[in-house]
Amino acid sequence: MLEYVALFVIVFLITAVAAVIVFLGSLPGKIARRRGHPYPDAVNAASWIGLATGIFWPVAFIWAFLPYPALATGATSDSAEPTGDLAKLQERLAALESELKELKARPVEDAS
Repeated sequence: MLEYVALFVIVFLITAVAAVIVFLGSLPGKIARRRGHPYPDAVNAASWIGLATGIFWPVAFIWAFLPYPALATGATSDSAEPTGDLAKLQERLAALESELKELKARPVEDAS
């Protein structure tokens, strides 16, 4: 009878250790998804790799909690009105495209 109790305890401990490993491996990824992290899959991958190597798990855990200024202010990447450098770049691109259209519309001069 004692052998069965010992076997049950060993199986229970192995199952508990496996459950803790799975919980710790998936924890940073779940936190990142819940907090709206822009790269939750990368955090999850770093977590599992870190758990296997023992190096990157704390990094992934901290990474899951890092604040992102664009997300904290409510700004999204799909905003209708670009501001700052993006607006300047879009204006410059429009000017270059119009110059290109003008150059394509000119007749080609024969150099001979």
